[in-house]
Amino acid sequence: MRLPVVLSLLATLCAAGSALAADPVKVPSPAQTEQRQKMTDCNQQATTQSLKGDERKKFMSNCLKAEAKTDDKMNPQQKKMKTCNADAAKQELKGNARKTFMSTCLKKAS
Repeated sequence: MRLPVVLSLLATLCAAGSALAADPVKVPSPAQTEQRQKMTDCNQQATTQSLKGDERKKFMSNCLKAEAKTDDKMNPQQKKMKTCNADAAKQELKGNARKTFMSTCLKKAS
């Protein structure tokens, strides 16, 4: 009678021990973290542009293929130009209105 109890207790301890010895949660590598961030950024851009279906797939593909962190390689004037250009695009400015906006924006202090 004691043998079945001891065997079941031993089996329970072995099962619990193997569960505790499971692999710890893996921490993503820097490359994986960078790729996740890139995916998040591209997804936000696609959502902002209200892209759907094939247009969204094409945008996401191109965005994810693009070189990461191009802002790091830009000088301050290039960064300012990019920001002003993005602001003008958000406001949907065209022609002379865009030229005036860009001129004013680029002349502002950083």
